[in-house]
Amino acid sequence: MGTRTVDETVAEAKTDDENVDVTKATEAEADVVDGDGHEEEVAAEATEAATSGVGQGAGAVVSAALGLVSLTGGWIGTVAAARETLVGQLETASNASVAKQIKEVYGDAWQTSALWAGLFALAALIVGVVVLARPAFGTPGRPQAPWIKSVAWGGVTLGVIGLLLAVLKYTDALLGLPSAG
Repeated sequence: MGTRTVDETVAEAKTDDENVDVTKATEAEADVVDGDGHEEEVAAEATEAATSGVGQGAGAVVSAALGLVSLTGGWIGTVAAARETLVGQLETASNASVAKQIKEVYGDAWQTSALWAGLFALAALIVGVVVLARPAFGTPGRPQAPWIKSVAWGGVTLGVIGLLLAVLKYTDALLGLPSAG
C-alpha cells in the first residue's frame, strides 16, 4: 500500500495552503504590532473627525437654543425686568405725573427685557455663524454634516429675528408704552 487516493492528496494540499495562510496572517499581525504607525494615524484621524463633528453639532444646537430664548424670554431677562420695576417704584415719588410713573415703573423694565433678549439673539447669531464658518478653517475636504448646517442656519435665523424684535421693542417701535395723555 503505498498508493494514495486523489482525496487524500487534495486534503493534504488544502492543509498546506491553510498553514501558508496562517503564516501570512501571523506575519501581517507582527507588522502591525511592530508598527509603522499607520493604524495609529488612522485611529487619530477618526477620533479627530468624530470630535470636530460633535463640537460643531453642539454649537449648532446651542445657537438654536439661544435664538429660541431670545424670542420667548429667559429667566435672566425676567429677573432683570422685575428688578427694574422695583427700582422704578422705589425711585418714583407718589406725587409724580402718571407719564413719569409709567416710564419709570414699566418703561425701563420693558427696555431691560428687550436688552436681554437682544443679547441672547446676538449670542445665537454669533455662535451660529461660527459653526457655519468653521469648516472653512478646518481640514480641507471634510464636509460638514447636513443636519449641523440646518440647525446652525436655524439658530442664525432665530438670532436675526430675535435681534430685530429686541431692537423694535427697545425703541418702542413695537408695542410701545401707552401714553398717559
